[in-house]
Amino acid sequence: MPVKFTIKITSPEKPETGLLVLSVFVDTLLPPACQAVNEAAQDKLSGFISSNELDEKAGSTLLLHGLAGVAAERVLLVSLGKSGSFGDRAWRNALTAVGRAFADTRAKDGAIVLEEATLPPGRDLTWALRQASRIIADCAYRFNAPSVKSESVKRGAHEIAFLLSSEPSQPQKEAIRHGQAIAEGMALTKDLANLGANVCTPGKLAETALALGKQFKFDVDVLERGGMEKLGMGALLSVARGSNQEPQFIIMQYRGSSPGKSRKPSKNKGSGSRPIVLVGKGITFDSGGISLKPGAEMDEMKYDMCGAASVIGVFKAIALMRLPVDVVGLVPAAENMPSGNASRPGDVVRSMSGQTIEILNTDAEGRLVLCDALTYAERFDPDCVIDIATLTGACIVALGKIPSGLLSTDNALAVELAQSGLDSGDRVWRLPLWEEYQELLKSNFADMANIGGRFGGAITGAAFLSRFAEAYKWAHLDIAGTAWLSGEAKGATGRPLPLLGEFLINRARVRKH
Repeated sequence: MPVKFTIKITSPEKPETGLLVLSVFVDTLLPPACQAVNEAAQDKLSGFISSNELDEKAGSTLLLHGLAGVAAERVLLVSLGKSGSFGDRAWRNALTAVGRAFADTRAKDGAIVLEEATLPPGRDLTWALRQASRIIADCAYRFNAPSVKSESVKRGAHEIAFLLSSEPSQPQKEAIRHGQAIAEGMALTKDLANLGANVCTPGKLAETALALGKQFKFDVDVLERGGMEKLGMGALLSVARGSNQEPQFIIMQYRGSSPGKSRKPSKNKGSGSRPIVLVGKGITFDSGGISLKPGAEMDEMKYDMCGAASVIGVFKAIALMRLPVDVVGLVPAAENMPSGNASRPGDVVRSMSGQTIEILNTDAEGRLVLCDALTYAERFDPDCVIDIATLTGACIVALGKIPSGLLSTDNALAVELAQSGLDSGDRVWRLPLWEEYQELLKSNFADMANIGGRFGGAITGAAFLSRFAEAYKWAHLDIAGTAWLSGEAKGATGRPLPLLGEFLINRARVRKH
């Protein structure tokens, strides 16, 4: 059930709500809204803080029941830490704690105070409302796992009010809608990724995209094996050879600049608005093929389609936001399995671009499906192309699981994406893409090999893709370390949807002005 957000202009001690959230620093005077509650509660808030009952770590919370003078049933104090070290990270930690509290409470509704005094330096209320609505709504996500068990006690506040001191501007109202839309796109992304590979097949991705296009009235086309063969997508088809699941090539077209008009693929450049093209790797299960992966944690290879899931999720988000931008989504979807018909190490295949590829490792399959999609993207005369892929374990080795890897042949696009990552908290780190790395892809039997040796795997993977993206501005997001979590918290994260949402919102803002 999506969270419903409203705005109320009132003093925070007055609303009758199940859970009222107040943000405080542990080492300074209470901000204005908290002072109003403190006065109504006869200085009890300041008493709790001065007695160190609220931990100073940002995101720590203290739940108070039945606070005299306050209409709310419960009051949650959330720590912003010390004012001297306060910034985006501390604020997001606090908001995440708030989102979890709203998701876990037995209260049916809640309210949170947002005021300038508790925002990170350099951030305004519009930014805060977008981030807060997205974080809170995302914390409410629950995967509807097939099970005979049912939760006896329903938890979670699904109606949440932002308490403001003055009437919000139109951009501030819009920011809440945008944040919620991104969260709903993240939910779809996570739903698809969390499904077992026996359910979320290439066909399931295609069905989901078609249903989404029908719901929001944007164009969706699906090419099956015959259509791909006519286009010469030999690299993509080589990956699908070992599986009984038929490959799908999904084309989604959202035309926000001129709603109701479709943009057909065309090689006639220079006509009309140039779209942003998003390409998502859609390997619905990656066994490694003949180059079989180790058995440990192979179940997590159902997440190798998180790039595809994020592109589909983005389309839901931009449709809900009604962004005035043109976006094309391309999803090459296949399953990588071993069989008597599977591609072998040493095989040479011809890509849609005409370039030939020696397959040295069948577990480097993502770049094979992506390269044909990148060639197909040329026909849209794109403003830029961004591919999103769980491409390399090497990226996790290099960067850990905190940022996504970013590689690009266009510096301005890379800077734009990096800033969107900082603004959304969905950060990236740029790796080099120097010409010297191309030397590692040499082959004696084809134009290139599909791997570049032991070192710099995240970079050589992107270097391979760059050979198919020379006709436009291009960036590559390696989300192998950020698309899902392992262990007890195992599940898809919905990243990099916050980054992409912020990027597209900024593009829409530039277009509007």
